[in-house]
Amino acid sequence: MPGHFEPLPGGGAAVALDDVEISIIRSLAVQLLELIGPGPGEDASDDPLAELFAEGPTEPPKDPVLRRLFPDAYSDPEQVPDSPGQAEENRAYSSEFRRYTENDLRAGKRESALVVVRTLDGLTPAGDGGAILKLSAEDSRQWLGALNDLRLAIGSRLEITDEDDTDDLYRLPDEDPRKPMVMAYLWLGGLQETLVSTLMP
Repeated sequence: MPGHFEPLPGGGAAVALDDVEISIIRSLAVQLLELIGPGPGEDASDDPLAELFAEGPTEPPKDPVLRRLFPDAYSDPEQVPDSPGQAEENRAYSSEFRRYTENDLRAGKRESALVVVRTLDGLTPAGDGGAILKLSAEDSRQWLGALNDLRLAIGSRLEITDEDDTDDLYRLPDEDPRKPMVMAYLWLGGLQETLVSTLMP
């Protein structure tokens, strides 16, 4: 079990984490929460109707990590539009789609990151340090979403656009300031992969 998730009887998954791993994952999840920001109703009124009818932004985020987490729905940066009119039409469609969906997407990503923090905070330390994290099937799905978001965020900071881009990163010298981020990216990828396997029928 060390270093990878294993399925639990009846659904869910478990993984052994040491104190450093717990601290790293929790810190990354908190940073993700700070980046995503509060929900529409969390910094305004407590009026549920106001939150229900709140419209999201129409422009893509300026931060490249947020642009990776909340990409335009109708544009592919690698595809050249057939005409300037098509590009303008795609921008309009993306803007409208973002307006009605981004708040919900942010809420979902925020909830997944909060589940990570809460489950880690609820761990009972083992005698030799660290703990066994046991997740329900639902918490496993939330963790999977959060691990994916964390890898997208780190990958964006490392300017990874494709998994094939990681070859050079594997060979970074220890003194390279990107090395800790690369190690976290690879480690989270391993966790994500084994968690996916526990959810497979």
